Amino acid sequence: MIHENFISRRNALKTILKIFCISISILFLISCAGGTKTEKKPQELSIEEHFQLAFSAAERGNLGEAVSEYKKVLKMDPKQARAHLNLGIVYGRQGKWNKEIAEYKRAIEIDQKFAEAYFNLGVAYSERGDQNEAIVQYQKALQINPNYVEAHNNLGVMYLKKGKLDKALSEYQKAIEIKPDYAKGHFNIGYVYHRKGMLEEAIGSFQRALEINPKYGEAHYNLALIHYEKKEFKSAIAHCDQAGKLGILVDPKFLEQLKPYR
Repeated sequence: MIHENFISRRNALKTILKIFCISISILFLISCAGGTKTEKKPQELSIEEHFQLAFSAAERGNLGEAVSEYKKVLKMDPKQARAHLNLGIVYGRQGKWNKEIAEYKRAIEIDQKFAEAYFNLGVAYSERGDQNEAIVQYQKALQINPNYVEAHNNLGVMYLKKGKLDKALSEYQKAIEIKPDYAKGHFNIGYVYHRKGMLEEAIGSFQRALEINPKYGEAHYNLALIHYEKKEFKSAIAHCDQAGKLGILVDPKFLEQLKPYR
């Protein structure tokens, strides 16, 4: 299985809001005159406070509340590109694909240099099976930010799905050049090498992924497949068992093939 960086809607929102949200203290205004407290006047929440409420609601899984809070932000400031982006992410979690895409496009209309909006638009198109449009959006994100690791990775996935192995490999390699400890990139490089019949190179890439993330179960599984192909059955069994321990669903047919060598 190739790994696209379909950041979960929850994690994507969390990553984005870490950049935008700042810690907020609510000040209670109490004025004293002659020792008597005046009545507290209700305060309108700021844009930042509505962002925080939206984030907290999304974290709790209360997506309806999150939508409501982002709409309040946009009512206060319709030009908040990030609010449109975050609202799109929440709509995506709700399965409202048309609304999701519409919000990303609104974010881009406001800020044509908003790489994250192009990236998320690419993810949305990819999830709907529109590989060509996904490629266009990932490319636009990279034109704005050439060091966008996840965009290189996802663009590679699109090329791989279209059978363009060399283009896919090139994008994965760019990703790990930018971020050498990007385990997903090393895994995907290994996958391409395996597809191209370059077994030793594939082994090296999967092993590098495991050095970065020892709990990368699918790297173990792919190593098991390669070692079986090379008739290195003890290694195949060891990696297969480790993949199973890490929660990977192993093909029952492959387990049957390994039985005589246990």
